[in-house]
Amino acid sequence: MTVHYEERGHIALITIDRPERRGAMNLDAYRQLANGWRKAAVESNVRVVVITGVGDSYCAGADLKEFIPAVAENARARAARGEQPAVAETRTDGGDPFANSGGDLALAVLRGIDFPKPIVAAVNGPCVASGMEMLLATDIRIASPDAVFGLPEVCRGLFASGGSTVRLPRQIPYVHAMDLLLTGRYVPAEEAVRFGLINRVVEKGKLLDTAFEIANAIARNSPGAVSATKLSVLDGFKTGITEAFAREIEHGDKVFSAPDAMEGPRAFLEKRAPRWTGVAGKV
Repeated sequence: MTVHYEERGHIALITIDRPERRGAMNLDAYRQLANGWRKAAVESNVRVVVITGVGDSYCAGADLKEFIPAVAENARARAARGEQPAVAETRTDGGDPFANSGGDLALAVLRGIDFPKPIVAAVNGPCVASGMEMLLATDIRIASPDAVFGLPEVCRGLFASGGSTVRLPRQIPYVHAMDLLLTGRYVPAEEAVRFGLINRVVEKGKLLDTAFEIANAIARNSPGAVSATKLSVLDGFKTGITEAFAREIEHGDKVFSAPDAMEGPRAFLEKRAPRWTGVAGKV
């Protein structure tokens, strides 16, 4: 297996294991990664996901020899048929939340998908091209000092179609986003911290432990409240402010009507750890 999935308590760990290619992904690796996201999303015991790589390799994007010809052929065939690309959509009615995700390649980088659980990225090496596009779908990002970040697609006559032209200008200042998108240059971890692409730089030997500390701090909270908070933020990116406020109330009503909204204050008053049910509220 190129992509490993394991559960440690309430944390799902997804590991990209292709150090011989610096984490570059072929078609099979993308499918394995997509399956990892599917499993983490629907496993009720999982509250947070951590994603990382092996050794000095995180994700160096697509394996150009295999991947690009396949993508180009799909694009030409789609154009010849006059088809529009599939739009990713997260389901909220149970079942597979990625039934309409637009295929494994889009799902692997979570393109256009509101993943319902927090994702912590532990970047231990090159994070470029589709690796960087996947990073933009994560919520908290830490990196080792030797990590580098970039979107070099324009340097190769390609296009960053995994969501980068949409997400990056919404996450960091416009001028820095355009610098990365138009020059294709790589930036070191310390620079990525300065313009807000990642949270902080962590000593490599402590990177995964730190990621799990963050993930466990999140996992101790009410899973329903955490998920609703994340989805409310993502909704706000996609709508005007008036609709965003309305969606915030909808998410909030679901949280306040759930059993955990009674358990949390009760546990606080009784000076004990809360016993979360994770049962969703109904409004």
